[in-house]
Amino acid sequence: MKNKFVMSQKENIFLAKRLMVDVVYKSANLEGIEITFANTVDILNYVNVGNLKPSEIGKVFDLGNAWRFILQKIDAPVDLAFLQELHEIIAKTEAGMDFGYSQLGRLRNHDVLISGTSWRPEMPDAEKLHTELQEILKISNATERAITVTLWIMRKQIFIDGNKRIATMTGNKILIQNGNGILSVPVELDGTFKTMLIKYYETGDMRQLKEWIYDNCIDGINTNPPKEIEEESITAPRQRR
Repeated sequence: MKNKFVMSQKENIFLAKRLMVDVVYKSANLEGIEITFANTVDILNYVNVGNLKPSEIGKVFDLGNAWRFILQKIDAPVDLAFLQELHEIIAKTEAGMDFGYSQLGRLRNHDVLISGTSWRPEMPDAEKLHTELQEILKISNATERAITVTLWIMRKQIFIDGNKRIATMTGNKILIQNGNGILSVPVELDGTFKTMLIKYYETGDMRQLKEWIYDNCIDGINTNPPKEIEEESITAPRQRR
């Protein structure tokens, strides 16, 4: 897998700040919040939006805070502690309204249901998560590493809620850190993505979805033309049993 976009970290951070509203808008729609781009602008600028529930407004606001957080922590290591800290920010609204603040940043301790499938994720184990994550982070190509981390977090369902949001934010951190663009699912492709995601959940094979994300969900600019490199094989991380 080649990097689609190559720029400096500074240039990618600048682009990420410019595209914050767009990324939050797409992420909110991926979570089932029927929000317009204009509404997203208003919420992130502290303007009240009357046609959305307080919980939906809160989730959008939390997404904005999470985006700022990954830019502030752009060179921080991607480890379990980072994911826990990100969960404390991105799931703050749900905690206050649903599962309680005591669960923020804590690994899920009970089974969860996944809409659209009878498949159930295994209970998270900190040691196993650490080992698997470190293996993924050894992937040399940053774009493939970012996509793989994103899908791995989604399937692991590490936390009680907010896993897709945490996954895409973490994938973006890796891309931006290395100057390789922005990851977001276009609103018009939500349905296709979710259908493919369910298939990945059930099979554990992320290869097809990785290629689809690469083709449809990575955006950016090229300020430094990519060097010709040998294309790497796209393989799913080996799961420990």
